[in-house]
Amino acid sequence: MVTVVLDPGHGGSDSGAVYKQYKEKDFNLKVALMVREFLLESYVVNVLMTRTKDQTVSLKARTDFANEKNADFFFSIHHNAAGGTGFESYIYNGTIPSATKEIQGIIHKEIVFTTDQYKVFNRGQKRANFYVLRNTRMNALLIEVLFIDNERDLQLMLNDKFLRDVAKAAATGVAKALNLPQKPKPQPQPQPGTGTLYKVIAGSFKEEENAEQRAKTLQSNKIEAYIYPIVINGTRFYRVQAGAFSQKENAEELVARLRTIGIGDAFIVTEGEPSEPPKPEPVVGFTITGSSVLTAETMNDFVKRVNPQAPALAQLYLNIGNLYGIRGDTALAQAIHETNYFRFTGTVKPEQNNYAGIGTTDANTPGASFATPREGVLAHIQHLYAYATKEKLPEGQVLVDPRFNLVARGSAPTWIKLNGKWAVPGTTYGQQILTIYEKMVNAEIDAANKLIDDLEKTKQQLQ
Repeated sequence: MVTVVLDPGHGGSDSGAVYKQYKEKDFNLKVALMVREFLLESYVVNVLMTRTKDQTVSLKARTDFANEKNADFFFSIHHNAAGGTGFESYIYNGTIPSATKEIQGIIHKEIVFTTDQYKVFNRGQKRANFYVLRNTRMNALLIEVLFIDNERDLQLMLNDKFLRDVAKAAATGVAKALNLPQKPKPQPQPQPGTGTLYKVIAGSFKEEENAEQRAKTLQSNKIEAYIYPIVINGTRFYRVQAGAFSQKENAEELVARLRTIGIGDAFIVTEGEPSEPPKPEPVVGFTITGSSVLTAETMNDFVKRVNPQAPALAQLYLNIGNLYGIRGDTALAQAIHETNYFRFTGTVKPEQNNYAGIGTTDANTPGASFATPREGVLAHIQHLYAYATKEKLPEGQVLVDPRFNLVARGSAPTWIKLNGKWAVPGTTYGQQILTIYEKMVNAEIDAANKLIDDLEKTKQQLQ
């Protein structure tokens, strides 16, 4: 099987090009992950990555990784800066494998064909003495998608559809250049009124590599194999389907045959015409969207009991949260957690007005900065809005969150679902926020009870 190494440029303490609050490393990773998704979805290929998250990886570590894996192709994905506009690609300007220039031409042409519809300038196919091109032993290509410091290019980079189109074109170009075989088409599904379909599943795995290995075993025994993902109880599995039959006896015969070649975990899945349309999975837990219930006065008092110098931000969180349909009171609890009661004992400094730690990944990366406290609160609410919904911004609102378009939209409808997303590993991140929120709720109840007691005493004095 052909092995492709995808290399999202920069990462971690190496931001790459920076413009305003935007960092090249984030766009590189986002596009590379999309390229991987398209390749694995449609082609028989082994895809490896030099990084899959925001981490520091040296140039030597990247090329060593590709060389050690005996990869067939190294594909480095970057975005440009320092004046200019458009797309360009590079291969090494020294001695290269004979096929490298042809591969560059195929992939370059595929991306240009797609980006033409966006009126992207074609800067051409070039050669350069880049480290990752010079020190990889296989065919290698580096692309510069657009210029982060060009306003028109940046707007395209912030457009998810554009990025997905570029990623799909890149994946298609790689597949054409390397002659990757397409994955088998899905087995036919039963049509309404045609009865039951019996699918033979020759294994179900959490790791796609294990599923691919099982598929290779089936193919070597002249049994067709088709891999498809399925989510069960919140966990993603990769099922290897070996066949689908309208007669159960035929499915049972295939299961018996699989056992003779050592596959004893095969099973049959029965699918038929649904009696009613499938219902969406319910959202369970305390949602990020919703109405606030706490008062600004109580929340400000709660914070100032720990830090008398804390800014009074509660009303901003309530007002902006209400505009976006986000629980502003719980968002303030998150800000308390992120800033240690606005004492800013971590990497972020008070003058950044970054109450949510947006863009902060390690001790050397302070993250985004915002001009005013209101802008900082707005960015926080917008970031929650990105995680909790797939909706557009409310009408008339301007995007200030620099990482809004880097979020998997709608992936965290509840605070607990932020675990491992907002903070990594962050296995109890949402719970910690809700613990602070519960303390504020209790403070509100105590204040209400005191008010009731005072009113009762006043009433008695009037009698």
